[in-house]
Amino acid sequence: MLEPAYQVDVVIVGAGIAGLSAAHRLTSAGISTVVLEAAPCVGGRMSTEKVDGFRLDRIGQLLSTSYPELRTTPGLDSLVLRAFAPGVLLHRDGRTHRAGAPAAGGSTRGARGALHVVRALASAPRGPAATPGRAGAPVGGAVDQARLGAALGRIAATPVERILARPEMAARQALAQRGMPPRTVDGFLRPLLATLLCDPELTTSSRCADLALRAFASGRLCVPEGGADVLPELLARALPPGTVHTGVRVTSVATTSVATAEHGEIRCRAVLLATDARAAAELLPGLRVPDFHPVTVVHHTTDDPATGFSTGTSLLLDADRGGPVAHTAVLSTVDPSRAPVGRVLISSTVLGTPPEGIDTAVRIHLSRLYGTSTRRWETLAVHHTPEAVPAMRPPHDLRRPVRLLAGLYVCGDHRDTSTLQGALHSAHRAAAAILADLGAGGSLNRADPAPTLPRAA
Repeated sequence: MLEPAYQVDVVIVGAGIAGLSAAHRLTSAGISTVVLEAAPCVGGRMSTEKVDGFRLDRIGQLLSTSYPELRTTPGLDSLVLRAFAPGVLLHRDGRTHRAGAPAAGGSTRGARGALHVVRALASAPRGPAATPGRAGAPVGGAVDQARLGAALGRIAATPVERILARPEMAARQALAQRGMPPRTVDGFLRPLLATLLCDPELTTSSRCADLALRAFASGRLCVPEGGADVLPELLARALPPGTVHTGVRVTSVATTSVATAEHGEIRCRAVLLATDARAAAELLPGLRVPDFHPVTVVHHTTDDPATGFSTGTSLLLDADRGGPVAHTAVLSTVDPSRAPVGRVLISSTVLGTPPEGIDTAVRIHLSRLYGTSTRRWETLAVHHTPEAVPAMRPPHDLRRPVRLLAGLYVCGDHRDTSTLQGALHSAHRAAAAILADLGAGGSLNRADPAPTLPRAA
């Protein structure tokens, strides 16, 4: 047991990126904070398995260089992002072509970047799609390309507030009403949105889909150098010593205390639940638990010198939906730190319920997508996460309350958008609410900093 007289200002339950980010904002404001994590390490779903020199993400959600919270969250100053080639590669009718890329030398940030996208698509040559490995014409003819470019340009320049004010419906319904040619919708927008939202049926709110398209048109898809777990590890290392405690199971919460299985009761002034939605609802019955999109990531490697990959650092999507793989990449070309020297890491994502014999099905599909034999490829890992991404079906509140009661708060991607940006933004909102309620300007009688938990008996 902790000494009965001991208090800490805020207890955060959960050491994922939301909890760790909130801890940074609170400790920076002089609020003593302790973060309790039941798992033996920080990160939650942003975890990376290390196998024989490979770094294999379990979910592998894509990030965007346009996420504002990546630039403004304390503790992420040294984060290195490895960007994919601009746009995406689309495989359709046995051919591969690039779409959504800006003009050479152009930027994809903001309105100026949107204009580059328009010019790139409008000026692309007419004719059929290019063969694999060549950056050919986008979907459709020049008129279709100009329309697509104009749509991306408009969404990149649209303020978020205007997007949130639009009528809401399922993304697939919205696509049918946007006036884009069916071949452009099916050949580019559907596979792209399925990838960005981890939602192959596009049941997601149209507002969330527009925000995802806005991020795509305003920046570059990317991954953290070294693996997904680099983000939570950076956040944890930058906190004051003694802030984060792993292997501590929280059994109940109240506005002024947290009960743990290992260390008894911790008395505090406020509690922030920063777990996933299901764990939060177990501690606070009545919290809504959303549906989830399952995600399976299959990692392969090869050292076959006869195997040639012409996709480079591009993300490759299957517009035909001709197999289980939604998107794939030779990830070691994007981030060389993820594979040993002389080895290639191919990471492929299956959305929805995976098929039986998933490795065989994925190999057959990848053979068509990459145009090469996969028989000599070695399977490194198959990571299936049934509750990988919270569903955002309409009506979806993108700013769900983070303040439940005075002294009790909640944050995570289930309170905002189901992205890294959403998790970080909800943590920002929760920390701001806590600071406002606690009177961080000086009226609070603060506890001693850097609390120390005793060893379990």
